[in-house]
Amino acid sequence: MLRLVFDTAAVLPEVFHGWPFKKMHFPLGRKCAIILVVISLFMNIVTKSFILATSISAVVSAMAGDNPAPTPPPAAAAPAPTAESTNGTGPKITFEMPNYEFGKVTAGIPIKYTFIFTNTGDAVLDVDVHPLCGCTAAGDWTHKVEPGKTGSIPIQVNSAQFAGPIDKMVNVNSNDKQQPLVVLHLKGTVWKPIDVTPNVAYFNVLPDVPPPAPFTVHIINNTDKPITLEPPQSQNPIFSAQLKTNEPGKSFDLMVSVTPPETPGTVNGQITLKTSWPNTPIIAVTAMVSVQPALTIVPGQFTLPAAPLANSVTTAFTIQNFGTNMLVLSDPVVNAKGVDVQVKELNPGKVFSVTLAFPQGFEITSEIPTELSIKSTHPKYPLIKAPITQAPRPPAPVAPVPSHAQNTLLPLAPLPQAAAH
Repeated sequence: MLRLVFDTAAVLPEVFHGWPFKKMHFPLGRKCAIILVVISLFMNIVTKSFILATSISAVVSAMAGDNPAPTPPPAAAAPAPTAESTNGTGPKITFEMPNYEFGKVTAGIPIKYTFIFTNTGDAVLDVDVHPLCGCTAAGDWTHKVEPGKTGSIPIQVNSAQFAGPIDKMVNVNSNDKQQPLVVLHLKGTVWKPIDVTPNVAYFNVLPDVPPPAPFTVHIINNTDKPITLEPPQSQNPIFSAQLKTNEPGKSFDLMVSVTPPETPGTVNGQITLKTSWPNTPIIAVTAMVSVQPALTIVPGQFTLPAAPLANSVTTAFTIQNFGTNMLVLSDPVVNAKGVDVQVKELNPGKVFSVTLAFPQGFEITSEIPTELSIKSTHPKYPLIKAPITQAPRPPAPVAPVPSHAQNTLLPLAPLPQAAAH
């Protein structure tokens, strides 16, 4: 070991240029010289290692600068607000009170109430109103409401035709996506001082049946004071009425009778009574009678396509008997040549089907009206008839003019010569 150290010390001037080893003296002896050599050698190694580490660090830093670490992508921007909403809520309709309890009102007094609503959303609210009864009307409501603002819907109900509990509804449509329809209610009781039930006396008269019995209309006084009614008056002479008192001043029956007209159809009339109640001075009752025909034929007439028929045509009539007596049909005929007529009884004595078959090329040429006729056993309708018509012939096509004829000039006659003088 010492030998290696001394050999190293001997060559130190060769390794460490500029170190004056040859001129050094070691007064402390050999051991001190050996220690100094070892320390110098160690410092030299440490210095070179530091320089190498520093160089490597510089190179790594330079490489890192040439290739920077990727930066994270920026966060996605929030979507731009639409025209309908600024934060996604949209228009929203909120009513203070969608159900109005009006309590008890006297018939004839209008029921009025104004519904208030607020747009609690963040976009413009569009409103449309639709009452569900002809007795209910909407006033000038607020059609557009800005966010945070309020609107109103005035409603009026005509109570004249009601008695007892009622519930009138109004549909409110809006562009509120979560609640596009709101139903408003007006609930309560309509009180009539004089109640008329029913207010229409209806008669349905069938053929071959005796006149109907009188129709009863009940009149009730709901007030605390008795009332008096004058004798009824009829607007139409076929209707008559009598007043019957059940309880003086409180309860009455109006007995309505009818004398049916001979002609089938519907006839109306009105019966009025004057009262002693100031708020209801007149009571009006509608009278109606419907007289059913004894026989019907459907259709009432038939129209054929234009002549001559390109193809055969078949049609059918239905004859119905509304009377109580059984009906018998016979001798069906059409006053034109070539038409086949067949009668089939669908319901014995009540319903019949009459089939007509027109041949190809058929054409109505007679000046006498063409019709279907059938004999019947009904005393009022011994002969049942139905007219038959035909669409007019289409106009004949016009022959085209030859092209050469269009350009042909006709020669003119020569002018007479002037007489010689």
